[in-house]
Amino acid sequence: MRWIWDPNKNAANRAKHRLSLATAVRVFDDPLHLSAPDPHPDGDRWQTVGLIGHVVVLVVHTWPDDIVGEDEPVGRIITARKATAHERRAYEEGRS
Repeated sequence: MRWIWDPNKNAANRAKHRLSLATAVRVFDDPLHLSAPDPHPDGDRWQTVGLIGHVVVLVVHTWPDDIVGEDEPVGRIITARKATAHERRAYEEGRS
């Protein structure tokens, strides 16, 4: 699986949330990450909450799809930030 993102959004995300989208991809390395559809009106977005190091983060992304000409499924990272207290609790409760 391969993740892509817009370089301008990456720069904006780093400035606003102090988290690069390249680092955000590591949320999928957490074996206990939780994914759910994002209620955004554009649809086709997902929210994934998981640990990167000792920090719970929320990543908004598309679900990886097969793309013609690509060897593996490709997903797009849209944004990422530190999880809110509510999101952290939901993640912790979902893990148990």
